[in-house]
Amino acid sequence: MEHDGQLQLYAAVADQLKEAHARVRALQVPEGVRMALTRKLLAITAAAKHDLAAAARRLERFMADLDDFDEGSRSEEEL
Repeated sequence: MEHDGQLQLYAAVADQLKEAHARVRALQVPEGVRMALTRKLLAITAAAKHDLAAAARRLERFMADLDDFDEGSRSEEEL
């Protein structure tokens, strides 16, 4: 049973990573900002190989930060 839960978490993280990469590509921001966001996503992806649960938590925070960025409540300097 634990294996099924791990597979579901893996699938959820993979889907969220795809969404996050698409959102970063769609942002109308300077290239330096896009590169910083992409580096964060790559770090989360690498972390998922070693600690999937921790990577899922980091990805949730990243997505929330993207939401704030989209709404204008976060600035480029905060990245």
